[in-house]
Amino acid sequence: MQTEQELKNLVREKYAQIAAQDKDTNAASCCGAGGCSTEVYNIMSDDYTQLEGYNADADLGLGCGLPTQFAMITPGQTVIDLGSGAGNDAFIARHEAGESGKVIGIDFTPEMIEKARHNAEVRGFNNVEFRQGDIEKMPVTANTADVIVSNCVLNLVPNKDGVFKEIFRVLKPGGHFSISDIVLVGNLPANIRNAAEMYAGCVSGAIQREVYLELIKVNGFTSILVQKEKQIIIPDDILRNYLSESELESFKRSDVGIYSITVYAQKPCCDPAVGCC
Repeated sequence: MQTEQELKNLVREKYAQIAAQDKDTNAASCCGAGGCSTEVYNIMSDDYTQLEGYNADADLGLGCGLPTQFAMITPGQTVIDLGSGAGNDAFIARHEAGESGKVIGIDFTPEMIEKARHNAEVRGFNNVEFRQGDIEKMPVTANTADVIVSNCVLNLVPNKDGVFKEIFRVLKPGGHFSISDIVLVGNLPANIRNAAEMYAGCVSGAIQREVYLELIKVNGFTSILVQKEKQIIIPDDILRNYLSESELESFKRSDVGIYSITVYAQKPCCDPAVGCC
């Protein structure tokens, strides 16, 4: 597997390509970045179309859940969307936070930032801004956000512990997050685990479910709750790019599970640095 910087460069390159594609093209691949599948139209993403604030132009079909549906955003709050893409979750968060609220989208890829800013400008969304940056080192001051959301992004980051530390720093005391992500139960075959395309496709960068939840706990969060969980089935025609027929059959008989989970957690109300809320 590549170094952390090489993985980051891979993600930036792949998602720059995705920014130039339409949703139908993205939806036909694994999280928008893998090889095309002939078995399914859409592998991971959930249906956003019934959510208030949905804008089809901002939906690239890249998510693996509906974190904004579970985030309990209220009017006037400040919301940060990690890995904001073309703005889909940010615009739904804006609807929930209202005109008195504020939404900040952070994305690693300049092409995504450009697309999101265009989508916000044409809609006159003056209380939504998009900042280019690494979510391991967010371009945001401490204790800024009431709520943080993210959709199928942390699995793309090599240093997940660093991201949770940044989330803790940026949330206000008493603030919370709702994050959708891909996690594993059991060990992926080496050919999948070491494939660059499967990393960019939100699979091989995923970590074990219990490790993911433990990272949240050890970074100081409380009230941890798995709000939603669903199994992700990778179609055979994608898996055959990495596995022989015998390896494929062995994998399908194994107890390995690939899951989308949406997780809620709070930053404690009392923070030694700033006191109690």
